[in-house]
Amino acid sequence: MIHEEFDFNDPRMLRKKAEERLKESRLDKHNPTEEADIKKLLHELQVHQIELEMQNEELQIAYETAEEALKKHTMLYDLAPIGFFVLNEASSIIELNFTGAEMLKEPRFSLVNSNFRIFIAEDSLVEFDQFFDRIYASSAKESCHLKLGYDQQLLCTVYVEGVITGDDQQCLLSVVDISKLS
Repeated sequence: MIHEEFDFNDPRMLRKKAEERLKESRLDKHNPTEEADIKKLLHELQVHQIELEMQNEELQIAYETAEEALKKHTMLYDLAPIGFFVLNEASSIIELNFTGAEMLKEPRFSLVNSNFRIFIAEDSLVEFDQFFDRIYASSAKESCHLKLGYDQQLLCTVYVEGVITGDDQQCLLSVVDISKLS
């Protein structure tokens, strides 16, 4: 029974009482089958702990593999010597790499969600529109030559290849500056 002076708010007193009850219940129920059950349970817990450690090792390897893949992606995509752009059907820039931003002479973060068409020189707009229409009509890889520029300022002449992705219908563009080749 619980005594009147017992304080449930005192953690030390509560622990002391709990340990006393546990000790009493062990003394009352001490039998060989319980010890065997405890040993079996301990064995199961140890096996489970080793399984968890093995799973943790596998997760660590998977994490390291993913980190390595991310580094390679960063090198291949962000640091490539050609511009990469992902456009939606309205030709808005969803994503681009650093070289693409350099070609457009704007900070990368400011280009996301802006329309790629505003960076096409006026005399190349018709060519770009036809190219963009062909890509979505055929779903095959298409290419063209364009001049990039805005506000009557020519930025560069480029060779562009584009394809449409499967499900999300985004346009993937690779853009190579060929200004110095002409």
